[in-house]
Amino acid sequence: MSSEDVERYRRNRRDEIDSATVYEAMAAAADQPQLADVYGRLAETEREHAAFWAERLREAGVAVSDVSPSWRARVLARLARRLGPNAVVGTMRSAESVGGAAYAEQAETAGTTLAADERSHDRLLSAIESAPGRGAEGSVLARLEGRHRAASGNALRAAVLGANDGLVSNLSLVMGVAGAALSATSILVTGLAGLLAGAGSMAMGEWLSVQSSRELHQRQISVEADELAADPASEARELALIYEAKGLSREEATSLAERLVADESQALDTLAREELGVDPEELGGSAWAAAGTSFVLFAFGAVVPVLPFFALAGPVAVGASLACSAVALFAVGAAITVLTGRSVLYSGARQVGIGLAAAVLTYAVGSLVGVTLG
Repeated sequence: MSSEDVERYRRNRRDEIDSATVYEAMAAAADQPQLADVYGRLAETEREHAAFWAERLREAGVAVSDVSPSWRARVLARLARRLGPNAVVGTMRSAESVGGAAYAEQAETAGTTLAADERSHDRLLSAIESAPGRGAEGSVLARLEGRHRAASGNALRAAVLGANDGLVSNLSLVMGVAGAALSATSILVTGLAGLLAGAGSMAMGEWLSVQSSRELHQRQISVEADELAADPASEARELALIYEAKGLSREEATSLAERLVADESQALDTLAREELGVDPEELGGSAWAAAGTSFVLFAFGAVVPVLPFFALAGPVAVGASLACSAVALFAVGAAITVLTGRSVLYSGARQVGIGLAAAVLTYAVGSLVGVTLG
């Protein structure tokens, strides 16, 4: 047994004691009996983990003494008591995520539930964090059946921001080359090149983002399937904890979880939705559809400052480009008010001011570069 292993055992034990200390404080401060019970059981699990590492130390011939919580754990515990458990839920969730990943790579945890427990705690805290201080959100059964899926403003937000990115970036590009006193043809070619390059880059970025997310979800569901096959009782307990955190009594949560896990056709689907927050049928949507939409939205905004240069030239084309872009910028700002609830006039004017300021800046830079090169 190396000194590095012994130090790792000590560090693991100390981390588990710290977590137990914070969970006990969260249980004491929770204003809902169900949540207090959940946090108490999390603390109990962490104490069991600490005992596991204490036993490893004894097997290595190391004397095991009492360990006091670290200053960080004491601060978090005090915050939980003063401000409520929700103040530290996010911090504890991050710690559980890191702990689960670390345990998965340690040989001593093979054949134990330590890594799975940490992942379970991470998912449970995620469920609590998504609905702080509330009970079950609406009908749990309705959610499990896939009904009442609220349409959020994410699609509108993505559309507005995609068009805005194309509009502002290409307007700045066009004004920059116009300031350098290039011909209308050169400006037009540059604008179209910027449109294609920007839209292509946005599409590629969106494809990578969505595809990576899909692959991560697939991996998580695969791990969940393995855990379900190996120990369905543990998965039922984990699911029951999540339902308790949402406001169900222990008896109701246990009964519902056991019934759902017993149904093989629904078990994995339910666990994916409740524990991972993933719809296994969609996995976050199509990467190609996201890429295509991103390309079109960016191009839609980027083409506006270029259009006048198809028919006009010189200062008239520049002025027309600025005018068209200002109208489009105001429309983008107005569309944003659907999400923010702010005044249409204020949001539109703010968007016009920001966009035109960027255009003026690049025009000035282009003019300086053009004079220098000339």
